[in-house]
Amino acid sequence: MTNQVSGERLDDYDFDLPADRIAQHPPPTRDAARLLILNRVPGHITLAGIPGLLEVLRRGDLIVRNTTRVFPARLLGERSDTGGRVEALLVSPLTEDRWIALLKPARRLRAGVPLEFGGSLRAAVEEVRSNGRRVLRFDLAGEALDEAVDACGRIPLPPYIRRQPQEEDRERYQTVYANVRGSVAAPTAGLHLTGSLIEGLLERGVEVADLVLHVGPGTFRPVGEGGIAQHKMHAEAFDLPQDTARAIRNARARGGRVVAIGTTVARVLEARAAPGRLVSPGRGTTDIFIHPPMQLRIVDALLTNFHLPRSTLLMLVSAMAGREAVLAAYEKAISAGFRFYSYGDAMFICSDS
Repeated sequence: MTNQVSGERLDDYDFDLPADRIAQHPPPTRDAARLLILNRVPGHITLAGIPGLLEVLRRGDLIVRNTTRVFPARLLGERSDTGGRVEALLVSPLTEDRWIALLKPARRLRAGVPLEFGGSLRAAVEEVRSNGRRVLRFDLAGEALDEAVDACGRIPLPPYIRRQPQEEDRERYQTVYANVRGSVAAPTAGLHLTGSLIEGLLERGVEVADLVLHVGPGTFRPVGEGGIAQHKMHAEAFDLPQDTARAIRNARARGGRVVAIGTTVARVLEARAAPGRLVSPGRGTTDIFIHPPMQLRIVDALLTNFHLPRSTLLMLVSAMAGREAVLAAYEKAISAGFRFYSYGDAMFICSDS
């Protein structure tokens, strides 16, 4: 029998969460969410609201945001030949008219099957891939295809939101600064930031930089039977601009903290880590899986939502703050009535000796 250190087993990241703590709708306003502040050193937990970020962020800090934009990637339609119902989730583009998609019911959708979505958008299954994935070729391309998807698609809410998407989700399941189309899930920590809050931070001397990571459905993929050691993340496309790498260098020079707005930002920064606690600009894909005992090299502070038990996102947060400290903070949040997951409340992790 192999001895495992605490934090290496999947069960080490389990906790009980009452079902009524899973937020099914966003708060009335973006900044109405609550905020748990976990100060790793000296180990204090403070409860506040999102406007409390104006107090914990300080002059010289740099916040880094993910400006990806969620698009209505969930398509409901039918087979053109039989009329059977079909659901597609567009995952990533291959060309201007070809997409990798997750289809239901996958087994019956073989190469050559014609599909129709929303009464006007047509496609055909071009290739069968593993794990329910198919390559779809559409009858439109480029901007025309984007417009058709926007017209007939639905916002792909996470599976733990037990309702159909509503019109408000097109706005609220989106950050106010989202401008690069490509995600099927929101970088949810950023949902709490308002234009006025960002303006207030700038007035206090906090700087802002941006990057892009297009979030795929793999963000909800559970760790498999092979456990943490065998888990493989799905690759996601990113773009880390030269301006952001320069902003991080400048923050280091003035003694400011690099503050990641969400785990998607943390993953890109850590994937591009360079000597001197700097980052290398570039674009590509990353499948980085951050978990204890790994330590984050770039991110000094993190704003993040509360994540699922046994999830890779909870493991990333544990690498940032320590598993026991994170689970203690989660226990405090549950007892204090915090709301969890994408539309829930937030947690700010920092370290001030």
